[in-house]
Amino acid sequence: MNQLQQAPSQPITSSPQHSNIVLGIVMLGTLMGALDSTIVLLAFPVINDSLHSDLATSLWIILAYLLVLAVATTQMGRIGDIYGRSKIFNLGFVIFTIGSALCGFSPHIYTLIGFRVVQAVGGAIMQATSGAIIADYFPREKRGRAYGYNSLGFTAGALLGIVLGGIITSYISWQFIFFINIPIGIIAVIIGLRYLKDIEKRTAAKLDLAGMGLLASALVLLSLGLVDFAANGLSSLSIVLAVIGTALIPVFILYDRRLKNPLIDFQALRIRVLRNAILSAFFTSVGYFSVIFLVIMYLQGIRALTPLNASLLLVPGYVAGSFLGPIMGRLSDKYGSREIATIGIFFLGLAIVIYLTMTASSPLYIVLAASAVSGVGTSMFFPANNSAVMANARTGSYGSISGLLRTVQNIGLVGSYVLAISVAAASIPRQVAFEVFVGTKSLSGNVSSAFISGIDHAFYASIAILAVAGVLSLIRGRDVRKQTPAKA
Repeated sequence: MNQLQQAPSQPITSSPQHSNIVLGIVMLGTLMGALDSTIVLLAFPVINDSLHSDLATSLWIILAYLLVLAVATTQMGRIGDIYGRSKIFNLGFVIFTIGSALCGFSPHIYTLIGFRVVQAVGGAIMQATSGAIIADYFPREKRGRAYGYNSLGFTAGALLGIVLGGIITSYISWQFIFFINIPIGIIAVIIGLRYLKDIEKRTAAKLDLAGMGLLASALVLLSLGLVDFAANGLSSLSIVLAVIGTALIPVFILYDRRLKNPLIDFQALRIRVLRNAILSAFFTSVGYFSVIFLVIMYLQGIRALTPLNASLLLVPGYVAGSFLGPIMGRLSDKYGSREIATIGIFFLGLAIVIYLTMTASSPLYIVLAASAVSGVGTSMFFPANNSAVMANARTGSYGSISGLLRTVQNIGLVGSYVLAISVAAASIPRQVAFEVFVGTKSLSGNVSSAFISGIDHAFYASIAILAVAGVLSLIRGRDVRKQTPAKA
């Protein structure tokens, strides 16, 4: 067998009960991150009013968190490989919990944005190392099931964020959307310190600080350029930022490829299954998450629903994903990831086709139906695709590959946000588009018709993007899950 395609090392020897406890801890970290993303979005208008901020500044409560995740996940995964994934994962829980407390006590919009950065660093650590920890504790033929349960943590967290966000902001105080993380984080850290153990052999390599700086600069500048374009339209600043950020990417690649222990395992990316799975995850994130943003904007701007009621219409998708994720993960263990992940992308595209039937007066059950179909798609794609990535990651690179996967997904999330806002702003005034997104303005008449037309064009673009993801997933090749018995 070719060296690049050798199986990863055997997982840590532990009892099934111990492995399941570890999976529960990882799921808890995933749940906290997902809960925080949706709960902050729902509380956004209340936070904006409470801290007497303008809309453009308050948007950085969301953007700062996303940008840190997009930049930091690869680096944190590599740090986990070097210093011990479980140790770094527990540290991520500590940082996330402290950051949450600081966010809740923030007296000003700028301190809240700064503490969201702290919180995001902890979230990036947990994201980057969670997939690798599952790979450490579960053999390849059982990882699909484990990743399926981890996806349940994501969908459950997103669902809880929707429900709790509305309740907390309506009846208590927005500060408690952050305080709710404190008891969860403390319990998770205590359990994690007891049950999470690092593998004995770690990657014997120094941290690539120069490479980290180049990659971080490229991603930050590129993201800032795209965000500036979404917020203010095409300008010299957005062009310069995007061009410099894009130009730094090949500089980083040329520099990093010359190192003995590069930040990104470029050699591992020669494996077609792994490379295509990562690229497929990127395009799926760009194409899928923009649809969620646009549907929420439609429900709030055209149908005049509150942010809470608009998000509750998407609950069927989260429920479907929660129930089906572990099942689809188990099926990917049995039959392989390619077919299941590709069919999942097809269902995501089908959901968009259903969303295309929405009009200013169409029945809202269309949203419920499309949400349920998209839930089936996510439950098929993400567990199967994540399992394929980690099943083909080489020994010693679990953390960096897991971090790379999370990085491209987070960049895709930022790209989706940019796509949603840009398309909306192309059909209605840009400031109005932002107000619609946060649920502070509804539309009517000709403006409403123009907005629906703009959303439809974005949906067509999302279908095209998902088609690219589907082709990449289909041609990835088959990944072998069963462990090959050692020869006597």
